[in-house]
Amino acid sequence: MGLTEWAYSLSESMLSEPLPRRWAHSLGVAKRARSLSPILGADAELLEAAAVLHDVGYSPAIATTGFHPLDGARFLRGQEGVDERVVRLVAHHSCALLEAEERGIRHELETEFELERPELVDALIVSDMTTTPDGGHTTPIARLDEIVQRYGPDTIVGRFIQRAAPEIYAANERVERRMAAVAASAQPR
Repeated sequence: MGLTEWAYSLSESMLSEPLPRRWAHSLGVAKRARSLSPILGADAELLEAAAVLHDVGYSPAIATTGFHPLDGARFLRGQEGVDERVVRLVAHHSCALLEAEERGIRHELETEFELERPELVDALIVSDMTTTPDGGHTTPIARLDEIVQRYGPDTIVGRFIQRAAPEIYAANERVERRMAAVAASAQPR
């Protein structure tokens, strides 16, 4: 079984029944990640696997700390043969260090899981932050507004996502520039 096939199967088994909306979101994030394959090269499959697994830590079967990036990464680390880069991407997806800081566990996350390459981190941020809770496509601005509205501006998630906004927008800009450069280089001269 290939990496992405394994990732889809595992994510579906953990999310589809108890959290169908989260499963739909994860599928949308994976679809968005696939659309970024022109800038990912050999890491395209790796990013798609991380994308479909990024919210697995919400699964009631494994949620222990209440912080889904940490719960998901710890669970994945315990899976036989899992690529450590997928684990690191899940641990740090979408500016997780800032939310960990809000929760008082930044040191725990940062010492337990190394950061992955910035280009992959950016691609996963964009994949997540341009996908609605139901799996549709959106803009980073609309997505952040939706998160603040859903959780409230003064909650842990609301505060963290507002602090993360500049980095999320910057990641989106970097990914868009890379996609444009690849598209331009593919044009006949």
